Amino acid sequence: MNYYEKTIDEKNIYRGNIINVDMLTVTLPNGKTATRDIVRHPGAAAVIPINENGEIYMVRQFRKPLDAVSLEIPAGKLDKGEEPAVCAGRELKEETGLTAEKLTYLISVHSTPGFSDEVLHLFAATGLKEGDSCADEDEFITTEKYHVDELLRMVMEGKITDAKSIIGIFLADRIISGKIDIRHK
Repeated sequence: MNYYEKTIDEKNIYRGNIINVDMLTVTLPNGKTATRDIVRHPGAAAVIPINENGEIYMVRQFRKPLDAVSLEIPAGKLDKGEEPAVCAGRELKEETGLTAEKLTYLISVHSTPGFSDEVLHLFAATGLKEGDSCADEDEFITTEKYHVDELLRMVMEGKITDAKSIIGIFLADRIISGKIDIRHK
């Protein structure tokens, strides 16, 4: 079966600081038309900072869409033309004060393909050195360190619900256990 939906019209509905929203009219495989609302996002990089003791550095911050505090791996939006690895290093320093001897690309994921084109690029950060964080003036963040087993428990208890962080924690567990070898990447 051909699943492709051909775009026949595209209208910008909203332009914002981080996202744009477009409404597309598409031709479906059966020849009928439908509309699709799409959130356009520049992409982001997320970092799994793993120290030599198998601990992960996480950031705690308030997330207005959830109206709650969230525990997450460090991450941030790509600046125009910015390479994901550069963004990952920048966000790691800004949010945690950490610098990494090595940033290893792991995977890229589509965060919410039902309505957004956002791509998240995940990196492992190792050889960590602590320093001063320099969060943006509208960010209020604290850095916390957890053993991966504790983070896995928090995921399973529903205390961590951020998708990129859940993926990062499961990847970290596999890296720490030796099932994913990042030494030669």
